[in-house]
Amino acid sequence: MNITVCGSCDLGKSGFKADLSAALAQAGIPAHVNIVDCMSGCARPSSIAFRMDGKTAYLFGDITAKDLPYLLTFARLYAASPNGTFADARPLGVLRSKALARIPA
Repeated sequence: MNITVCGSCDLGKSGFKADLSAALAQAGIPAHVNIVDCMSGCARPSSIAFRMDGKTAYLFGDITAKDLPYLLTFARLYAASPNGTFADARPLGVLRSKALARIPA
């Protein structure tokens, strides 16, 4: 799983990459977290994207450090989903309202 965090947003400038990477490792979710210069989600910063080969990709905005538990839930469910889609998004909590885009595989 590739997770990309916008480096122009406050979240990308903080220690969130290390916090997210550590939380994913502790939860046993294999993922690589990257910081990029800008993800053009400026209207709803901070932006984060999740991608896996052959799966729908997701872009979220308005992410804060408080969303870490929901991001972990998303990562776990996303990894387990055969195509990256979800029959029931309720376990994703506040992330349901923070989705900016869902990009088909």
